[in-house]
Amino acid sequence: MATSPQPQILDLFAGPGGWSEGLRTLGLRDVGIEIDPAACATRAAAGHTTIRADVAAYPTAPFRGKVSGLIASPPCQTFSAAGLRAGNTDLPLCHQVLDDLTRGHDTRDSVRAACTDPRSLLVVEPLRYALDLRPEWIALEEVPAVLPLFEHTAWSLTGVGYSTWTGVLNAADFGVPQTRRRAFLIASRTCPALPPDPTHAKDPGPDTLFGPALEPWVTMADALGWGATDRPVPTVTAGGGKNGGPEPFPTSARKALMDAQRRGSWVLRHSNRRNATVRRADEPAATLLFAKASNDVSWEKAGPAGPESVRISVQEAAALQTFPAGYPFQGTKTRQFEQIGNAVPPLLAAAALRNLAPAVLEVAA
Repeated sequence: MATSPQPQILDLFAGPGGWSEGLRTLGLRDVGIEIDPAACATRAAAGHTTIRADVAAYPTAPFRGKVSGLIASPPCQTFSAAGLRAGNTDLPLCHQVLDDLTRGHDTRDSVRAACTDPRSLLVVEPLRYALDLRPEWIALEEVPAVLPLFEHTAWSLTGVGYSTWTGVLNAADFGVPQTRRRAFLIASRTCPALPPDPTHAKDPGPDTLFGPALEPWVTMADALGWGATDRPVPTVTAGGGKNGGPEPFPTSARKALMDAQRRGSWVLRHSNRRNATVRRADEPAATLLFAKASNDVSWEKAGPAGPESVRISVQEAAALQTFPAGYPFQGTKTRQFEQIGNAVPPLLAAAALRNLAPAVLEVAA
């Protein structure tokens, strides 16, 4: 009986498929481990292979000798500015477990009980998998607050033969219509680990003797097709039902929004707080955060009768995260927004793998 191909790229905390879509643009596929049922349903609908399981509880032994690349975006809730930042309190415990794993001791269970939030310790899982599986290359992504832990992880990987780079990348510098800043760790056993070269800039400047200027940052209007003469305005919806599914036609409010947007009068407000970030549509969005605040991310403009406000749609949020048009997010609207906000933008994922191309592309050969 024929056996199915063994996984060669393993994606921990795979979510709805941000890394998977980035790999797809390179002609590659991954196998994701993900516990959230809605994200698993999205991955299945998008054609991505998934093991539904808890990354922290899943054994590494079945993958030994079979994994060439390791990808991970550990959950960021405990370290994110949008959360309670329990991860800051748990930071010393995370460093302790990274040291213990480096020395060959798995103390996760005992230390987890001492954490303010047990989810904080998920950030150590990539090192556990990396030390057990020794893939040729590794790419990790998280919120900037996790950078010290990535630097610690990189130190451990350097000790077993990896070239490593850690730092913070701005998604807008790679063509994402969003100034989303994320910490990255890139490691390789076969080539120097280097950050990707930016392709875009806020102020690109002129061409020089050393080459052409970078492209300007992609704006929300660019990404959504607003005001462009060479592409159609996408069909968007006002939100659909509470259990998902688009409305068949845009509402009159949405049509008014698009008409006004062409005149440059709408802005995206990122929360209902008084100090909320507000961006014009001729700028990139700020970092898209949803979860319980999904109703608060909305398009707004001033009007004679007072401010008008229209909630951002799933399709618009997905476009600003650089998912392909029509990407099949599953679950309730709240769950779909959560998946989008938590995912690495596919365009940023592909950029992060750029300098790993020799090792990455060997997987497809």
